[in-house]
Amino acid sequence: MSPADWVVAGTIGDWGTIGSLLPAGFAAYARVLHPAGLGERAVSWAEVARGNGRVAHPAMEWAAIADSSRHPRGATQPGLWDAEPTQGSLPVPQAARLAHLLARHTTTADRCWFAVWDGFGALAVPTAGIPKVHLPGRDMVLLTGPLSAVTTSLAHPPWDQRASLWWPDDRAWCVATDVDLMSTYLGGSQGCVDDLTGDDQLEAMPVPLDQRVTWDSDEVNPLPPHPPS
Repeated sequence: MSPADWVVAGTIGDWGTIGSLLPAGFAAYARVLHPAGLGERAVSWAEVARGNGRVAHPAMEWAAIADSSRHPRGATQPGLWDAEPTQGSLPVPQAARLAHLLARHTTTADRCWFAVWDGFGALAVPTAGIPKVHLPGRDMVLLTGPLSAVTTSLAHPPWDQRASLWWPDDRAWCVATDVDLMSTYLGGSQGCVDDLTGDDQLEAMPVPLDQRVTWDSDEVNPLPPHPPS
């Protein structure tokens, strides 16, 4: 478990902020939003926010911009979105694009570390009796492989689950997708974050390490009267 010691040591406080998902010390951090869907088309959160008269901003939450008081989980908005963003796993197209961009910012793309939450059902990796990486509220199994392995599902078909946490051996950056979230977070150099936030294939925004990630974190848009169900 020693390759993950720096991640564990660098996380801050209880689960609920970016700092509880990623280690402190990077020059910059970014949030990559998992897209919603409309048929075969990916729909950005900014598009959903505009469609509902909400404001797109780095701390926006799906429950607020999709107006979950009128459109609870399982409902759709015809013509705007018919599939919610994936929760707990970065979709393959975004994972592949993210890895492509991150490859420019590491010297060890051939040796990376991948941790997956041991509570996911149907995992195709052993969990019983295996030493775990202990992060706030999450125990994870640690694996290693090349950066290209980030699109690999770690679950038995037909389930699909990618790594919850991954970084290169040179620790140039670190990426986290929590089981409860519809976003992926990353820490890296300023140049790395600038590349991500300037890319036209990812919906990515710069964020501070202390930004909250809970469903009620959106302080700009009106919150629904109760959590989405």
